[in-house]
Amino acid sequence: MSGQDWLDKDFYAVLGVSKDADAQEIKKAYRKKARQYHPDRHPDDPKAEETFKEIGEAYSVLNDPEQREQYDAIRAMGSGGARFSAGQGGPGAAGFEDIFSSMFGGGHGAPRGYPAGGGGGANPDLDDLLKMFGGQAGGGFGGGGPAGFQPGPSKGQDISAHTRISFRDAALGTEIRLTVDGKAVTARIPAGVHDGQKIRLRGKGRPGPGGGPAGDLLLTLDVEEHPVWSADGANLKITVPVSFDEAVLGTTLSVPLLDGGTVSVKVPAGTPSGRTLRVRGKGLKTSKRTGDLHVTIQVAVPSHVEGKAKKAVEDLREALEGEDPRAGLAAAAAS
Repeated sequence: MSGQDWLDKDFYAVLGVSKDADAQEIKKAYRKKARQYHPDRHPDDPKAEETFKEIGEAYSVLNDPEQREQYDAIRAMGSGGARFSAGQGGPGAAGFEDIFSSMFGGGHGAPRGYPAGGGGGANPDLDDLLKMFGGQAGGGFGGGGPAGFQPGPSKGQDISAHTRISFRDAALGTEIRLTVDGKAVTARIPAGVHDGQKIRLRGKGRPGPGGGPAGDLLLTLDVEEHPVWSADGANLKITVPVSFDEAVLGTTLSVPLLDGGTVSVKVPAGTPSGRTLRVRGKGLKTSKRTGDLHVTIQVAVPSHVEGKAKKAVEDLREALEGEDPRAGLAAAAAS
């Protein structure tokens, strides 16, 4: 992306956030917009697809502190502001006139093709101005100099992209293929990644000027939710329903595993709904550790009973008449 593109595009407006929005606000706005305009919700709608790409482009810049800082500085220069700094601006920041004065001796040594002095001439094109310093928009300054100086090879620009993967692929790891900047890219996704995680693919970015090494691709992952499984770090979580008699008398469950097969889980007698049982070593296997499987018990209550089943429940209620499951609740609530 060129510096002129950054001048022309208001990424804050694309995401619907203010210029002083923090990282959490930006992430929340991106997720909301991305869900709204995701191509899966708007098949065969080129306008929605283009909007989705613009949202991803805006987030990739504003979510990266370094790129956001450069974007804000370039926008400040292009808007006619008198001062520019490499950071957020401040008392020591220098204006365009100060920069040219210090480099070329006032207005008399301005580079060929640019107006001398500070009065009324047309502003130089931003991309050409950045090239004077050997830089490129969005990639910072450095590696070059004024006309006549031949910079050596330098690393190419990093680029950002988003991709959506299933929960299973995120948990077990996978290999995906996507197109970035018109180029086919193969990426290995390690096991145990989570929603919003960034993966750096070295050498998959823009080619390096002067034969330098290519930049990197920063890939942000959007992980789909699963109807049964969820994860907490390397731990896998699943909720398993049991019948009332199984919870009261105890049982042994056959619980499915994410990578296939099952594991036996013993449910002790008198297990209440909502209790979580842990099975060690049956969670996600990552490069750093192997997690556990957390099985949450959910007691299933029949929606309709009659005949012998109804009589059995009535007999149980009569037998347990002296027990109060809410004993102490009022006192605890008032404390």
